[in-house]
Amino acid sequence: MKRAFDMTLAGIGLVCSWPIWLLIALAIRMEDGGPVFFRQSRYGRGGRPFDALKFRSMVPAASAMPAVAAQVRDPRVTRVGHLLRRTALDELPQLWNIFVGDMSFVGPRALAVAEVEIGGDGREIPQTALAGFAERHRVRPGLTGIAQIYASRDLSRVKKYRLDRLYVRRQSFWLDMRLVAVSFWVTALGRWERRGRKV
Repeated sequence: MKRAFDMTLAGIGLVCSWPIWLLIALAIRMEDGGPVFFRQSRYGRGGRPFDALKFRSMVPAASAMPAVAAQVRDPRVTRVGHLLRRTALDELPQLWNIFVGDMSFVGPRALAVAEVEIGGDGREIPQTALAGFAERHRVRPGLTGIAQIYASRDLSRVKKYRLDRLYVRRQSFWLDMRLVAVSFWVTALGRWERRGRKV
C-alpha cells in the first residue's frame, strides 16, 4: 500500500508541478547562470547508492567542497537557494526518485555518500561508522520523516539516527499520513530552515 501511495502521489505531483519547475529553473539561471539541477549519489535501501535529484540551492563551486550538511546561514547557499530551502522546493525533483522507487515520501533522510560528520575534535567521521547506520537503511529513504520535521539542522547525526531508527521500528501507513500532512503545513509556512521548533 505504501509503494502504491508513493507512485500515485509522486505521479500527480510531477504532472501538476511543472509550472513551478519552470519558474524555479528561471530564477536559478538568472541568479548566477549555473546549472539548474544538482545530482548527488545518496544511500538508498540496504545502503545501495542512487542518484538523487534536487534543484541547485548552493553556489556552483559547492560541489567541489567537502560534503558537509548545510548549516543555518550557510554561506554556500544562494539567495534563491534560501527560498527553496525554506519551502523545501529544492526537493521537488525528488518526486522522480520516489516515482521510480529510489525513495519513498516518508522515511529516513537520503544521506549523501560523500557526506561526513564532524566530531567534537574536528575529525571527519564517515557516516557508516555511526551507530544505527545499517538499521535506518532497512527502509527506503524519505522526502520527509520524523528527523526531517522535528530535528534542528545543527543536531548531531547520531541523534538524528535515533529518530530515524524510531521511525523504522514504528512505521505505519497512518504515521506516514500524519508526517506528510505536517510536512505540507511546514512547507506552507516556509519554515523548513527553522525546523526542530514547534510547528
